[in-house]
Amino acid sequence: MEDKEGNKLPFSNWANGQGLPGELYVERFWQAFFRSVVANKEDYWKLCNVCGRILPSSLFARHVGWGPLEKQMECKNCKAAINAHLNPLRTKEQLHEAGAKRRAAELLMAGADQQINIDDLFNRFDGKCFKTGEPLDKSKRSEWAIDHILPSKWLYPLSVKNAALLSTKANGAKSDKWPSEFYNNEELIRLAQITGADLALISAREPVLNTDIDVNACVSRMLTVRSRTDLSRRVGDILKLLEDYNLTDQLTDDNRNILGIGL
Repeated sequence: MEDKEGNKLPFSNWANGQGLPGELYVERFWQAFFRSVVANKEDYWKLCNVCGRILPSSLFARHVGWGPLEKQMECKNCKAAINAHLNPLRTKEQLHEAGAKRRAAELLMAGADQQINIDDLFNRFDGKCFKTGEPLDKSKRSEWAIDHILPSKWLYPLSVKNAALLSTKANGAKSDKWPSEFYNNEELIRLAQITGADLALISAREPVLNTDIDVNACVSRMLTVRSRTDLSRRVGDILKLLEDYNLTDQLTDDNRNILGIGL
């Protein structure tokens, strides 16, 4: 068994059938894993989505008020480098709002991503960074990243049509930019040819919100939380995102009541 990035999970050494999703063996493994990690957070290591290094959790900033394992996606070193460029261009209010919206969008889309076959991804892009053309070594995970062509910030899940192979450096530069902000016209055309992405959509001058999602399923996933998660903070972030994106009218009456939205 492998995770979505092709890494072997420990279940591959278990007897046939014991490592299947839903099996008691797997359930007990993860229960014990999270209990031990929460109790010993210094033993928890995490992959930085910018530099690709696997680092102790102490090198990742936590989201204030969130659960003990819910850390930011970039390590503190990469975050400092990114912010050195971006922060002078943003006000304090813009920084807070952008961060909250991105986190809330990631929560809404959590669990909606397709599993990406890494071998297929490398074959589609000839083993090269799509942006720079530099060869990438599949075995060196720190060298490459899977780019959300259409960012999750605008509620697009990862899929075969929405995945590009980039070097770690190029992926950091792309961040959550709309594709037309990062790729030139020739690249956008090639990207559509390689992935089957909608060229009119990825070449749009302004971001286009994905409204073709099951908002109620997103809310249900968002409400699946660990006992120590700051639930009120999470509900507030999600509610603000739904209101900002005018998605509250897609909620069922039950979910509107749960989120405190008047009928």
